[in-house]
Amino acid sequence: MAPAKRRNVISAKTSEQSGKRAKIDLNTKVENVLESRKNANDVFDILEFLESEKEKDVVNAANACSKLFCTLLEKKELFLGKLPGEEEEEEEVAAALSGGLSAEEKYRMFMRHRYNSCVEMLLEHLNHELHDVKESALCCLMKFAAGEGHHPLQDLDWSEHYSFPRELIQAVVDRLLTKTTDNYLLISRFFEFLEMEDVRYYVMSSIRENVAKVMNKNKGALVPVYQNNVFTLMSNIGMPSQESELTNFMIKQEAKHEDWKAAKLNEHKRAFERMWLGFLKYKLPSSMYKKILVILHVSILPNLSKPTLMIDFLTAAYEVGGAISLLALNGLFVLIHQHNLDYPDFYKKLYNLLEPSVFHVKYRARFFHLANLFLSSSHLPVYLVAAFAKRLARLALTAPPTALLIVLPFIYNLIRRHPSCRVLIHKPSTQDEPVEDPYLMDEEDPAQCRALESSLWEIKTLQKHYHPDVAKAAGSINTPLSGKEEDINEVLEITTYELMERDLKKSQIKTVPLEFETATQLLKGGGDVLGQHFCLD
Repeated sequence: MAPAKRRNVISAKTSEQSGKRAKIDLNTKVENVLESRKNANDVFDILEFLESEKEKDVVNAANACSKLFCTLLEKKELFLGKLPGEEEEEEEVAAALSGGLSAEEKYRMFMRHRYNSCVEMLLEHLNHELHDVKESALCCLMKFAAGEGHHPLQDLDWSEHYSFPRELIQAVVDRLLTKTTDNYLLISRFFEFLEMEDVRYYVMSSIRENVAKVMNKNKGALVPVYQNNVFTLMSNIGMPSQESELTNFMIKQEAKHEDWKAAKLNEHKRAFERMWLGFLKYKLPSSMYKKILVILHVSILPNLSKPTLMIDFLTAAYEVGGAISLLALNGLFVLIHQHNLDYPDFYKKLYNLLEPSVFHVKYRARFFHLANLFLSSSHLPVYLVAAFAKRLARLALTAPPTALLIVLPFIYNLIRRHPSCRVLIHKPSTQDEPVEDPYLMDEEDPAQCRALESSLWEIKTLQKHYHPDVAKAAGSINTPLSGKEEDINEVLEITTYELMERDLKKSQIKTVPLEFETATQLLKGGGDVLGQHFCLD
C-alpha cells in the first residue's frame, strides 16, 4: 500500500475510534449526571461537544442531550415557571438564590438554564451546513417538545389551559423557514411529525405568524428562497376528511381533550385557511404561482372551510395571462361549478387565452380538458360557441400536428353540441370569387368578432396538410358529422416523439432497387434518430 493511502486509512480509523470514544464518554457523563447531582457540572462537557466542529461529535452530543433532558423532564427535575436570568448582576442572583431556595430548587434552576442553552444551540444547528447535524438537532428538539407537552415547564390550571409546547414549535418553524438556504431536505424530514394532529395544528398557526412577521418586515417584497421554503412546508400539510380520523396526537390532554381546538376538524380547517390566505395575500414569484395553482384544486380548496375566499386570488391569477391563467382555470372551475361563483367575463377571458402559445405550453392538455368542460353546456349562446370554433380554426393554420389532432375533434364536438353552428360549414359556394373573411381575429369580445358571418375555411385548407393524420381529420368535415362526440382525452397527452414513432412503425418500407449504395443510417453518427432529436434517455 502506498504511504499516502496508508496514512489516509490510518487517519480514518483514528477518527472513527475517536468518535466511538467520544460517544462512550458522552454516555458515561449522561449516566453520571442522572445518577448523582454531584456530577451536575458534567453537563457542561456534554454541551461543549454540541459546539464541536466535528459532525459525529455534534450528532452524538445531540443524542446524549436528548436522553439527558428528556429524563430530567420526566423526573420533573427542571425548574418550573419563570426562570431568573443568569445574566443578572451577581448580587441580584445571590439574593434570589438565598431567598429561601432549597438545594433542590437551586439544582432545578441550574439544570433548567442548561436545558435552555441546549435548546438554543440545537435551534442554531437547524441552519448548520451539514444535513446530518440539522436532522439530529430537529429530532432532538421534537423529542423535547413531546417531553414538555407531557411534563410542562409552566404551572397550568388544567381546567382552563392545555399543555402543548407552542413556543418551542414556533421556534423550530422559524428556523425551518430560513431566508437564505433552500431547506427542502430538512423540511421533508419534518413531514413525519406533521402526521400528528396537534403538531400539525400548531405548525399551521406558527407558519401564519412567521409569514406575517417576515413579509411585513420586508414590506411585502419578494423573498424567493423564504417563500419557496414556506410553500414546501405548507404544500405537504394534509387534512383528514372526518373528525373521527383525528386520533394520532403527540400529547393527549389530561382533561377535556375533546374540547381542545387541536382535536376539532373545523379548527384545523380554519387554521389551514388562515395559513394559506396569509401566504397568498403577498406578492409571489411567477414560478410560485404555477406551483400553487397546480395543486390548488386538489390539495387546498377541498380543505378550506370557505373555499370562496380564494376568489380574489384566482381571479387575479386568471388575469395575469399565459400559463398562469391556464392553471387558474382548475380552481375557477371548482368555484363556478361547486360553489356558484358568478364570473361575468369568464368566457371572454377564456376566449382571449386562445393564442398560438397555448399549443406549446406545458399545461396544454389540462387547458383543453377544462375548456372542453366549460364549453359543454348546451345553454351557451351560439355566437359564443361559434367564436371559439372560428378562433381555434384560425390558430390551427400554424399549429403543430400534435395540437391539430386535439383542435379538430374539439371544433367538431362544439358543432355537434350546438347544431346552430353548422352554418360555419354550410356556406354558399364561392370558389370562383375572392372573398374577404369578415371574422375579426384581433377583437377581444367574442360577441363582436363576427364569427357567425364567417366559415371554417381553415379546416378545408388543412385537408392538404403534410401530415396524413391531420389531413384525414380535416377531411371529416366534408361528410355529415355523426351525433356521437369524439373523445379528445385519448390525444390530449400525445407528443411529437410519440407521433413520429407511431408513423415509423406503421410504414413498412420495402427495399427499392437504386443505382447508388443504400444508406444505413439517416444522420452521421448513427443511433436512435428520434432519441437524438428529442433528447430522450
